[in-house]
Amino acid sequence: MAVQVVGRSLMTSDLTPHQAKSVGIGGWVVSFLPGRTLTTEQATAALQAAEAVAAVNALACQVGLTVMETVGLATQESPWGEPDRGGNGLRRIWRRGHLER
Repeated sequence: MAVQVVGRSLMTSDLTPHQAKSVGIGGWVVSFLPGRTLTTEQATAALQAAEAVAAVNALACQVGLTVMETVGLATQESPWGEPDRGGNGLRRIWRRGHLER
């Protein structure tokens, strides 16, 4: 995942077809955010987000879901609750068929 700046006026990525174009005075417009002028940092973050979506798409395909289904389902609260992280400084370890502290 690498956002490339070409000639100070174009940002591209090898993982997504989306681009950002400079509109002068530090402003950038991103292809999937028409009508918004962003800072350099925001445009870079937007392209990195598009790269992340491309990565999620590759994983979603392996599970037989769309990107939107994957993101929607993954953002839901787990029906199993939070994993026990061994609160109070105690670490729990599963060994030989029983739980040790």
